[in-house]
Parts: sequence; structure tokens; C-alpha cells
Amino acid sequence: MKDTYKTITKASPEALFKDRNSKFFGYAFPVKTEEEANLYLEELKKKHHKASHWCFAWQLGKTDFHYRANDDGEPSNSAGMPIYGQIQSFEVTNILIVVVRYFGGVKLGVGGLINAYKTAAQVALEKANIVTYTIDEVFEIHFDYPEMNIVMRLIKENNLNILEQKLALDCKIYISVRKKEAEAIFEKFDSTYKVEIKKIDV
Repeated sequence: MKDTYKTITKASPEALFKDRNSKFFGYAFPVKTEEEANLYLEELKKKHHKASHWCFAWQLGKTDFHYRANDDGEPSNSAGMPIYGQIQSFEVTNILIVVVRYFGGVKLGVGGLINAYKTAAQVALEKANIVTYTIDEVFEIHFDYPEMNIVMRLIKENNLNILEQKLALDCKIYISVRKKEAEAIFEKFDSTYKVEIKKIDV
């Protein structure tokens, strides 16, 4: 079971690729929503308001991916999909890549465009800080004070990450567990006397 994903932590430095007087500026941004991606796109359109095309692709999600690729007036599949191909090649998600083109007066042809957009996206990703995160599940553990010692021992023995503790008339502890270990951890707490555990959707 795959329980990791790769993304970038911050916007990449500007990348530049030139071909026959056309300039292609590549940018990569970390995004979690389509709205966020649109905001970055609008910012670039203001910054490069004299450019001829603002082509892009984004991918969102950790396990169930959805994506969009846009040619922005370039010939069909000559820009957006080559950019998206680099997202797939680098295996990154929650990311937006925009390639801004300034037309240099010489037509590159579809093959030339595919190469240019692909290369600008590739260079942007090579400049980006790509990190790997685990996919975690969150559980709520509910118990009374007499069970505190056994719960804390299980947490310590299994090296679990405590997200939050609510200690009032009874106790609630929220933990995060790597996806591939989640079932085994659930069973350990579920089989412990007077301890309740349930998965929380976050």
C-alpha cells in the first residue's frame, strides 16, 4: 500500500527556456485547491501581462488524484499535457506548474512547442524543493483516567504521534498513524479493555 506522496514546500525560482527567440518562463507552486491555483495564475498574468500564452497544469490529492491541463490558445495538447507529463514524471502532487510564453516571431511547430513547454516545466521542477510526506490517518482514543497508563504505554511502544489531548471528566487523545500501520494500531486499542477508538476524517 502506497502511503507517501511528494510535493513542493514553496514556489520554485523562475526557470527560463529559450527557443528561436521565444521565451518560456516556468513556475511551480504548492497548491491544495483549484482556487489557490487560479490565484497564482492571475498573479502571473499581471506580472507577465505582455506575454502571449499562460499555459498550465495542476494535480491535487494524495491518493485519489485529479488534474487539469490547459493549452491557453496553443495547438491542442502542445502545452498543457507536456507540462502535466512532467508532474507525472516527477511524481508530485498538490502542485501547479505554469509556463509563460513570449512569442519570438518564429513558429516552432507542434513538436517544438511540446519540447519547449515540457523543458520549461522540467527545469521549474528541478529548481523546486521536492519533499516526501507520509499519508496518515487520525484516530480519537476515548477512555477514563484509570486507563491512562495503558493508553500512554501503547502510544509510546508504537511511537505514535499525539495531535491533541482533551483531559476533562474523561480523556480523549487524538493520534496520527501512517496509513499502512493504521489497521494494526486500531486493533491494538480496540482490543484494550475500556478503551474506545474511532477514525476521524480530516
